[in-house]
Amino acid sequence: MKQTSLKAALLAGLGIATFAGIPMSASLAAEGDSPWMVRVRGLSVQADEGGSVSIGGAVKIDEDIVPELDITYFFSDNIAAELILATTNHDVSHSTVGSLGDVNLLPPTLTLQYHFTPDAQISPYVGAGVNYTFFYNEDGAPGLPIDYDDSFGWALQAGVDVKIDDNWRVNLDVKKIFLSTDVSIAGGAVTADVDIDPWIIGLGVGYRF
Repeated sequence: MKQTSLKAALLAGLGIATFAGIPMSASLAAEGDSPWMVRVRGLSVQADEGGSVSIGGAVKIDEDIVPELDITYFFSDNIAAELILATTNHDVSHSTVGSLGDVNLLPPTLTLQYHFTPDAQISPYVGAGVNYTFFYNEDGAPGLPIDYDDSFGWALQAGVDVKIDDNWRVNLDVKKIFLSTDVSIAGGAVTADVDIDPWIIGLGVGYRF
C-alpha cells in the first residue's frame, strides 16, 4: 500500500507541477481570475465488465460509492485540465467459481477539458484524457490468491458547473474509463483478461479561487 500511495502521490505531484508551470492566459490575468479550482465530489463507480476467463464464465465487479478530490487548472477561459484523486474497493466474483474476494483500485485520471460558457451561471464542459489504475490489497477468496496488473486506460468526460456565486459551484460529472487488466488466480492456474470499463458518476461542490 505504501508503494501504491507513493506512486499515486508522484503522479499527482507531476500533474500539479505541470499545471503550475504553464502560464495562465492574458485574458484570465487581465480579469484577475485565478486559474485554480478545487472540487469535492461523491462518486458512484459502476463497472461495465467484460473480457475472457481461461476456464470460461464471466467476472462480476460490484459498485462502490466513495469521496473524491479533483484539481482543475484553467489555461484560458475555455480550456482546462483536471486531475482526479480517489480510491475504491470492489467485490469480485465469477459466474461458476463464486467469490474471488475483493480489491482496491487507485485510479488517478487526467483530462483536458473544453468549457463552453465559462462565465455563465450554467457552464457545461467535455473532456478526454488518460487514466492509470493501481490495484492493491488484493484479498482473494480462501485458497484462491489473486493478482491484478496495473494498467493505463483512456477517459471520456462530460459535466456541468452551476455557479452559486463568484467562487462556489455545484458540479455534476460523468466519466467513462476504458480500462482492462490481466488477472492471475491461484498462481496462474486460472487467468483472465478483464475489461472493467467503469462509469464514474460524480456530484459535488467546487471552489474557484
